[in-house]
Amino acid sequence: MAASTKSGTGRVTIKTVAADAGVSVAAVSKVLRDAYGVSDALRAKVQASMEKLNYRPHAAARAMRGRTYALGVLLPDLRNPFFADILAGINEALERTQYQPLMGVGQSAHMIEISLIESMIDRQMDGLIMIGPRMPPDAVDEVTRRIPTALVGYYSPLAQQFDTVNDDDIYGAELVVRHLVESGYRRITMVSLTQPLHESVIVHRREIGYRKAMMAAGLSQYIDTVSCPMSPREVLTTIRHLLERRDRPEALFCWTDSVALQAISAARDLGLSIPNDLGVVGYDNTTYCDMAQNSLTSVDQSGQVLGLQAARLLVERIDGRTQGEHFVVTPRLVARGSSRPRRS
Repeated sequence: MAASTKSGTGRVTIKTVAADAGVSVAAVSKVLRDAYGVSDALRAKVQASMEKLNYRPHAAARAMRGRTYALGVLLPDLRNPFFADILAGINEALERTQYQPLMGVGQSAHMIEISLIESMIDRQMDGLIMIGPRMPPDAVDEVTRRIPTALVGYYSPLAQQFDTVNDDDIYGAELVVRHLVESGYRRITMVSLTQPLHESVIVHRREIGYRKAMMAAGLSQYIDTVSCPMSPREVLTTIRHLLERRDRPEALFCWTDSVALQAISAARDLGLSIPNDLGVVGYDNTTYCDMAQNSLTSVDQSGQVLGLQAARLLVERIDGRTQGEHFVVTPRLVARGSSRPRRS
């Protein structure tokens, strides 16, 4: 007898398909799982009923067959416009596949990140892309042993159990310092991020590049790194304190564009001219850099490429690759008005 009802939610269920096909629920389950021993006749009968009823297996049923075609994407926060570029790359890479990215926001707190990841694993997502994770390396290692993972903004070039996608952060920071020195700036302060600076953190690598380039330029006496959280209030407070010092910096190298844009705002609020009183350089070359009121010099690390490559590597790992791959973009500096050569 053909089925005439759906589930209480109005969704066609596996029981509906079984009744329509005149077979058992176990038989439909075997077809969905592509189990060994299913005859061609049974498969054809069940598939005909699924097509007729427009049946879409829910995530649990897909997981029984081996995949849910859902990928978790973990962001540290939503305030940084650079993450939109990475997400655009992820979507571009997945648009011709069955995979759907599902996003979680870790609020730059590693315990929240771990909680979100546990939820993603519980929901049987096939893989995970982590962008700039705040969790310590041992936690990253534990997660990546449990689920295929690609990391963006995490440096671990010898890892085999997960893949990474980065730009050359040391070189990018060196480009900034060289550019500022060539433009006549000497007292160059780096505005960094407050967090544990283990060697896998990209901000740590940018600090290495900053210090290396300052020493190479003979400016060791001016090396100055100031760290603050990503909270807009704390960023503005930190920068105002910097700019109100008697030995005020001549230029700021900000670890990300969102901080650099706040630096421009704080400087103008204090009556300073950009770039005559203060040069400002960011990192990421987000869309806001080109706006006339910002004209922000920044390091372009191709966010869309980073996202596209992360998704590609993750799908490859889900498909069975076990050897680690570590993709690196060579950054370039895009000079704009915020760091024009200083007037004599």
